[in-house]
Amino acid sequence: MTLSPKQRAHLRSLAHHLKPILHVGKEGLSDSAVAAVELAFNTRELLKVKVTDGAPLTAREAGDQIAERIDGVHHVQTIGRTIVLFRPDPGSPEIQLPRG
Repeated sequence: MTLSPKQRAHLRSLAHHLKPILHVGKEGLSDSAVAAVELAFNTRELLKVKVTDGAPLTAREAGDQIAERIDGVHHVQTIGRTIVLFRPDPGSPEIQLPRG
């Protein structure tokens, strides 16, 4: 599934008020950081991750790597050093996306 521009805009509006659940630092995107994001997706469908100044990769690179390493995750947006990620709940999705 790929997200349409309309669906991305809807997710961006929902993510606006969220606080980052994880900060990626100088260690980069370690296995434990990816596991923490995956664990967070067990309780929510939309989340933010912050990449600090000392991180060895850019926010866009971190978002793309997380999306590649966790099944079903979509890299919705990168603004500055903040990443918005989305993974619909396979059983009972709470977020209803508008039609493409």
